Amino acid sequence: MNNFTFHNPTRLVFGKGQITQLSTLIPSEANIMVTYGGGSVKKNGVYDQVVAALSNHKYIEFWGIEPNPTVETLRKAIAKGKENKIDFLLAVGGGSVLDGTKLIASGILYEGDAWDLVLKGGYGEAIPFASVMTLPATGSEMNSGAVISRAETKEKYGFFNTFPSFSILDPESTFTLSPYQIACGVADIFIHVVEQYMTTPRQSRIMDRWAEGILLTLIEIAPKIKANQHDYDVMADYMLSATMALNGFIGMGISQDWATHMIGHELTALHGITHGHTLSIVYPGTLRTLKEQKSEKILQYAGRVWGITEGSDDERINRAIESTEKFFRSLGLLTRLTENGVGEETIDKIVERFNKAGAAYGEKGNVTGDVAKQILQSSL
Repeated sequence: MNNFTFHNPTRLVFGKGQITQLSTLIPSEANIMVTYGGGSVKKNGVYDQVVAALSNHKYIEFWGIEPNPTVETLRKAIAKGKENKIDFLLAVGGGSVLDGTKLIASGILYEGDAWDLVLKGGYGEAIPFASVMTLPATGSEMNSGAVISRAETKEKYGFFNTFPSFSILDPESTFTLSPYQIACGVADIFIHVVEQYMTTPRQSRIMDRWAEGILLTLIEIAPKIKANQHDYDVMADYMLSATMALNGFIGMGISQDWATHMIGHELTALHGITHGHTLSIVYPGTLRTLKEQKSEKILQYAGRVWGITEGSDDERINRAIESTEKFFRSLGLLTRLTENGVGEETIDKIVERFNKAGAAYGEKGNVTGDVAKQILQSSL
């Protein structure tokens, strides 16, 4: 195991009815801007709960942070925050709203253009922010990362900020999500885990077991969610899986991959495909392309997660990859580029972008433009 320093300062407030705690978690003297997406929080009752909890606080609202938040929208929020001397932000919605809010938190203190911060990959200063999370997927509620798009140039990059002060997770807020939103969320969580797990073998027994526990949980609860989306305990497991997958707990001291995410970001930027769905398309291709490099870990995954213990090494590896793709399909997601209207022209564009950026992703730093091309062609 590699050396590491771990610190996660976010307070996690989990469970039914916990939105009421906003009244005491946010300082009474704070000048707040509450950020929202497109309005789903008014349909699931979360908006009314937030308004009631903030009845004794001073706040304004900013609506319209889109899925895959764009800097064009966030610039407007930053300007509004500066104009109103906002000193605390509360994101209410899914991971995209919180991702966008992380950039707003830095942008309010920055004199230049917010896209400069994205290109830098981070910024050391931010006003305090917190979240009420309603769509489990990104893990943004308990990490410092965000992903921001620029619509005019069809670019999408990661950005790192400070952590949320606190995040409130009430599983009841997930009851009204669409099946597609849940499917993409489950895929996103699954890939967050394997980006940290399916790398270098024999690094940490405990990290492996934690990761495998989340994967097994997702596989177990996915059909249960389909059967009854109002099962509180099942949705609680779904919601907490998202947080645990990307709050740093399963990645301590181990090598990580993230090539699938970087390729997926390009598919979203160029075609607008939902983030989690891009991952279900790309990841089986990643495994097919890199199965020799990842063979020992895939064999472990085959046995511990899918119960595949018989056959030759190559047979078990192939069955594990097939099981992974079948799982994504069981969620209702398409797993091939051509099924999503994407072909060679897009592959060439992504390869061009990777080469221009000098990309070298993956646990061994060997996923270059050429390797990305192999992955994408394997995903056609």
